[in-house]
Amino acid sequence: MNGIASVDQLWRSIRREAESAVARDPVFGAALSSSILDHPDFAHALAHQIGARLGKTHADRALFAQLARDAFASSPDLIDTASRDLQSIAVHDPATMTLLPPLLNFKGYVALQVWRVSNWLWHQGRNDLALLLQSLSSDQLQVSIHPSASIGASVFLDHATGIIIGAFAAIGDEVTILQNVTVGREYSQPERAPRIGRGVLLSTGATILGDVSIGDFAKIGAGAVIEHDVPAGCTAVGVPARLTNCPETTVPA
Repeated sequence: MNGIASVDQLWRSIRREAESAVARDPVFGAALSSSILDHPDFAHALAHQIGARLGKTHADRALFAQLARDAFASSPDLIDTASRDLQSIAVHDPATMTLLPPLLNFKGYVALQVWRVSNWLWHQGRNDLALLLQSLSSDQLQVSIHPSASIGASVFLDHATGIIIGAFAAIGDEVTILQNVTVGREYSQPERAPRIGRGVLLSTGATILGDVSIGDFAKIGAGAVIEHDVPAGCTAVGVPARLTNCPETTVPA
């Protein structure tokens, strides 16, 4: 895809990929019918994925899928953002060139959409149900994102095991987060949470704590511990983190 496709364009692409997959592998095609081809649109297919991932029984799967459908119907922007999240995977993951595999198999993608539903519930005042979805996502998908957090669009949770994003953390657009990353508050300042700018890369095992700001397009190295602000465009590495590769500051004439 060139540029950002609309939700309808995305759905047509996914269906074409599914139909081609059925032709190549009829055994796999049986699963694709219930996951993709039996659904009228992207919202219903995504709701099915959420139910299938969270529910342990048929009744639970149906309940969570319906909950997601209700959220998508009430707030269509959730589906627009989910579409952008899915397309960002094809852009940022060199091992993925199509849309169907991440929709079906990338638990980080589904976990992010579960969070979007829980965030919708949180803002509806349905906090207990929102926290239940967080708990289920943590148990089933190994991704725990508090419903009160704020996350932008085109976000990619890569590998998505052991990711923790705490209450009131703010994540910008086009952020990539690898496995075992923690973004959370310090116990000494529980009311203050990290703010992650646009296009930031949080590498494996990074920890960002407290009232800190990560500037746009900064890179946080694997295993780094961030307790102070990181300016835009800089790379932070080590424990405690030190800055490197910062862009030169423009000096006025």
